[in-house]
Amino acid sequence: MGLERSTQGDLSRLCWFRGCNDVVSSLPSGTVSLLFSDIEGSTALLLRLGALYADALDGQRRVLRKAWNAHGGTELGTEGDSFYVVFPTADGAVAAAVEGQRELAQYPWPGGERLRVRMGMHTGSPRVHDGGYVGIDVVRAARIAASAHGGQVVVSSATEGLVRGGLPSGVSLRDLGTHQVKDIDVPERLFQLAIDGLPSAFPALKTLGASSSLPVPASPLVGRCRELAELTAVLSSPEVRLVTLTGPGGSGKTRLAIAIANQLVSRFPDGIYFVPLAAVTTVATMWTTIAEVLDLPPECRITPGFFESVAHRSALLVLDNLEQLTDADAVVARLLEAAPQIVVLATSRRRLNVPGERQHAVSPLELPDAETVAEAEGSGAVQLFVQQARGFKADFSLTAENVADITAICRRLDGLPLAIQLAAARIRLLGPAAVLGRLDQALDIAASSRLGPRRQRTLRDTIAWSYDLLSARQQTVFRRLGVFAGGAELDAVSAVATDIFDGEDPLGLVTELVDASLITVAEGVGGEPRVGMLETVRAFALAQLDAVSELDGVRLSHAKHYLAVIEELRVQVLSGVGHQLLETRQKFELEHDNVRDALTWALGCVDPGTSLSPNDPRLGMNLCASLWTLWVDGGPYSEARLWLERAVSLGDEDSPELGCCLGALSAFLLRQGGLAEACDLAERSVAMLRRVGDRDKLCGALIGLGGAQDELGDLPSARRSYEEALALASQIDDEHDNKLRQASTLNRLGVLEISDGNFEKALKLFDAAIGIRHEIGDEYAVLVGRHNAACTLHFMGQPQEAYRRMSEQIPDLLRLARPDMLIILAEDYAAVLIDLGDHKRAVRLLGAAEAMRERHGTPRERSQATDIEKRFANARAALAPGVWDHEYQLGHALTVEDALTEAYAASTACD
Repeated sequence: MGLERSTQGDLSRLCWFRGCNDVVSSLPSGTVSLLFSDIEGSTALLLRLGALYADALDGQRRVLRKAWNAHGGTELGTEGDSFYVVFPTADGAVAAAVEGQRELAQYPWPGGERLRVRMGMHTGSPRVHDGGYVGIDVVRAARIAASAHGGQVVVSSATEGLVRGGLPSGVSLRDLGTHQVKDIDVPERLFQLAIDGLPSAFPALKTLGASSSLPVPASPLVGRCRELAELTAVLSSPEVRLVTLTGPGGSGKTRLAIAIANQLVSRFPDGIYFVPLAAVTTVATMWTTIAEVLDLPPECRITPGFFESVAHRSALLVLDNLEQLTDADAVVARLLEAAPQIVVLATSRRRLNVPGERQHAVSPLELPDAETVAEAEGSGAVQLFVQQARGFKADFSLTAENVADITAICRRLDGLPLAIQLAAARIRLLGPAAVLGRLDQALDIAASSRLGPRRQRTLRDTIAWSYDLLSARQQTVFRRLGVFAGGAELDAVSAVATDIFDGEDPLGLVTELVDASLITVAEGVGGEPRVGMLETVRAFALAQLDAVSELDGVRLSHAKHYLAVIEELRVQVLSGVGHQLLETRQKFELEHDNVRDALTWALGCVDPGTSLSPNDPRLGMNLCASLWTLWVDGGPYSEARLWLERAVSLGDEDSPELGCCLGALSAFLLRQGGLAEACDLAERSVAMLRRVGDRDKLCGALIGLGGAQDELGDLPSARRSYEEALALASQIDDEHDNKLRQASTLNRLGVLEISDGNFEKALKLFDAAIGIRHEIGDEYAVLVGRHNAACTLHFMGQPQEAYRRMSEQIPDLLRLARPDMLIILAEDYAAVLIDLGDHKRAVRLLGAAEAMRERHGTPRERSQATDIEKRFANARAALAPGVWDHEYQLGHALTVEDALTEAYAASTACD
């Protein structure tokens, strides 16, 4: 019972895939091989190719369709650059993938580009349904494909077992180890097809086993062969636990760290995790970020759960950009102490001074000794310049005519990779001699300055030179992009530059900044472009923004935009189901660094002893009030509590915003076991909202207070709070919100009536709530009411009727894919089965429910835990201890979805 009290989670279930092309009259049945493919980085490719992208897409489709057809493939779906194909045999699927990759590598792509297509396949026995396939095998194949990188072909163990003895010529299999594939609860052993003549070294798979998989560099690493080999060997030694790459900004520390980590994939069975910390400024946020990347459930993102979760992991953590964190050494030391099998590769402008640390100073790239082509070709700095220049001018090469100018440019820039990259971007417009001339003009005065290290001055001046080449309009947008931490979508760019764009699509101007190599564009959620900046460039942009006295104004626009974003995501969490919740969670995680920056600007820093003062406390409180729903829905508990406490501490007068923050902090403490303090905060929230006369917010605060009183066991007080909330709900002006609050309160009152044994009254309250939610089309809430009504019938001594009703709900609940609902349905359904004598199936359902609680970090509340123990006492008494344990472990290995599907099949068989 108590679905209203449960937090929400996110789980996407891809149940079936039906193509949009011609209806297939006869699909292969039985054992088949399913293949998914798409182009990696298609959005960035579109930005680079422009109108030529259509030609590239057509070429890709011709090449792959020829391969599919040649080996018996049936094309089920094509959308944009992706394919979904089924083959009657695994051998045919592998042969088609190999032929497709070989032909793609030889194809003359427009603009000198190279399309990188990722492929994944799995062999199983999906059921044919309505012109497509249904079943977990389709999910597995799609998720395997999503874990791959461009140019890579990944197959499941089922496919590998069928093709190992009959691979095409020049093809072998590489064991990638066991991975946790998204939405698949059982770990999957994955293999890569290694194809002679094609690249075979790829970053770690993008699976849950490598939660934040290594970024994929746009070009090969140059000039670091010796360092790469040496550092890989050092980190392969069991005695080494910490290596720190140090050096100035722009020296290539991050790029080298990624390359090293790529060489060590097979060394760490529990994965390699890239932890970007450039936007992190506090120790609390550093711990939270590491926990998020490790994909720990919310309850394990604070001690002691954090250390218990990582204690036995054998993993490599790449901690990137630690220089701004003064206490990073303490975090790393504590992490290494608590997790003896974890190894850390850190990048910083300074060493950490942690015992056992191996420091490696990343030097600038090697410069040529002479100005000959032969000498220059061996220089890492020249190699990088030529590589980057070819990205802007495909036919660019090192020649006897330009070698002197190119070597002079590299020397002038001291071999710093970022500086060379920025200078090479000018080759699109200028020849090497002109680039060199402009470099000299831009840097001569600054180079004579004694302020700061020489290489840092050179890098700063290089960025300034590229900045000075921009138009005034481009410079304004570039400066304002500096406020974004972790990137931004185009609507966010527009929000901080409304006076520049005035309704115009910002993509054109963003593309111009990409061409100048001052920003990057990657593919974000839903395939939309996401703008990013190197941190060194971002620091320069922020300095320029401050210099023209625009910083606070742009920070205010930034914070207001993310308040609107968070409010939209909050509404989606309250009303979303299934895949919508997953997309909402992804968007929230993607924007969390921006939200932190907005909170820091508005509220000041949460760490004690800092001098950062608040700029707009009321805006910060509004952010916290909207954020708490997302934080409760699986977010960073410890960090959320710090922000809420900070917001509450800044409230020196009554306001609706402060009242909501008090209520939100109460909700957090309630989930963390602080019942008395939670109740006190809830009472303060209600009292304040009464004083300010905010009827709508008071209604929500009363519901929160009733929940705290219920948990404390003060049912009469809880009833009074709910009844007052019900009266207020009917007065809310917004009709939808009015009905939503009424239905929620009726449902909670029904739960209280059950506690008092008033079952008939509870049923009437649930029926009233269901009727209201039918009116507003809230399918999720309708199912909550129906489930609570079924539980009430069970309490009334009607287990057969409760069984019938719960069984009827299973298909709808599986379709909605709400983890919170599925967990509680499994537990309550199991209790009904116990009364009906089906003890084994009941115990399996309990095991599956508890496994999902562990994965999603949603422990039972106190009252729920006591209730479960009582309800399962009869099953323990009826089953021998060994039988109980066996059935429980069977259930624990199942997903809740599979356990409920099994139970539903049994119920229909009985009918």
